[in-house]
Amino acid sequence: MSNETEESKSRWAISGLFIPAGLFIGMGIGWALGGLVQGLFIGLGAGFLAMAIARLKFGKW
Repeated sequence: MSNETEESKSRWAISGLFIPAGLFIGMGIGWALGGLVQGLFIGLGAGFLAMAIARLKFGKW
């Protein structure tokens, strides 16, 4: 395998980290503002959106 292919795979795999990151950020903001559940759902949606954008950018979809 070429070095470029391995680098592309590792970048693509990292895109899955956007979901838990979005959950934690949403949880923190929601807790601070008094809406924990709403913050979690917003964070989850933002994480999925960020993951989709990252995967589109790296050419896997």
